[in-house]
Amino acid sequence: MSDSLLEIDRLSVDYETARGDLKALRDITFDVKKGEIVGIVGESGCGKSTLISSILRLTAPNTRFREGEVRFKGQDLLTLPERKMRDLRGADISIVFQDPMQTHNPVLSVGRQMVDIQHRSSASRADKRRRAAQMLGAVGIPDPEARLDQFPHEFSGGMRQRIAIAMALISEPSLLIADEPTTALDATLEVQVIERLRELQQEYNCAILFISHHLGVIAELCDRVVVMYAGAVVESGEVREIFHNPKHPYTRRLIDCDPGHIKERARVLPTIPGEVPDLANLPQGCIFQDRCDQAMPRCAGDVPPLTTLKVGHQAACWLNQMEDPV
Repeated sequence: MSDSLLEIDRLSVDYETARGDLKALRDITFDVKKGEIVGIVGESGCGKSTLISSILRLTAPNTRFREGEVRFKGQDLLTLPERKMRDLRGADISIVFQDPMQTHNPVLSVGRQMVDIQHRSSASRADKRRRAAQMLGAVGIPDPEARLDQFPHEFSGGMRQRIAIAMALISEPSLLIADEPTTALDATLEVQVIERLRELQQEYNCAILFISHHLGVIAELCDRVVVMYAGAVVESGEVREIFHNPKHPYTRRLIDCDPGHIKERARVLPTIPGEVPDLANLPQGCIFQDRCDQAMPRCAGDVPPLTTLKVGHQAACWLNQMEDPV
C-alpha cells in the first residue's frame, strides 16, 4: 500500500472569464506522504492559492476542473459528494490561513470559538473546553484556561496565529494545510511559529502542506519542496537537493533573489526581469522562456516535460536534456 496521503495527479484548473479561459493550474503532479512536510513555493500568481482551494473544493463558481485527480487516502476529492467533503474539512484536513488578524470572529471569545469547532465530537462542553485549553497550552500560550475567556483583539498577531494553529490541530487531522502562516509576523515571531509548528507536527504525526514565498522558511521547515511558476510545477525534490543543486533557471533565480543568499551590500537588490505571463493567453513552448537568460530556440516551440533527473528530483527544462539537442 502506498504511503502517500495526498496525491495530486495531472491536475488542470481553469477560470472561465470574459477574456477566455484563464489556465490557473496545468498538469500539476506531486504527492504528500504521511508525516511529511512538503513546501510549495513560487511568486505571487503562480497558482498556490488555487491549488489550496482545489484540494478543499472551496473554489469560485467560474472554476472548472479540466483534468486530473486529487486523491486523499485513495479517494478522489473532486468527485466526492459535497456532504462528505464537509465531513473532511476541519476534521481530517485542516487549514491555517495567511492573515491571523482576519481568522477569528471578533465578537466571540476564543474559548467559545474553540469549543464550537469541536461540534463533531460527542464530548461534553466541559471536556471540549479542557481540550481547547490543552491546545492553547500546546502552542505556547501561557495561562490557557484563563485566556479562553478573552476575545481575539486581546491577543497579539503572533498569539492569534498560534491560536489559529491550535484550532486547526484540535481535531488531530491527517493533513494540515498552512497558507503562508508567517507572512504577517515579524522575524522573531516567525521563527517561534515555525519551531512550534515543527514540534506539533512531530507530536501529532500529521502531514503538512506548507505554502510560502519565503525560501528561508521552506528550507528550515520542509522535507521536500515543489517550485511552481505560472500555474505549473517547474521543479520538485528534497529541500537540500533543490537549494544546493537547483536544475531549473527559475529556481536558481528565486534562490539568488532571496535576501539570505545575498553576500555583498548593493544599492539594487537582485530581481527576476519581466513579468508572469498572461494565463489567458499562454505563449508557446516553455512558460519561463521570456524571463530566462539561458533560453534556447527549442524553448520557444516545445513545452519541456517534468523529467526525473535522479530519484526524488524532477525539473522541467530543456537544459537538462542537452545530450539530445534539437
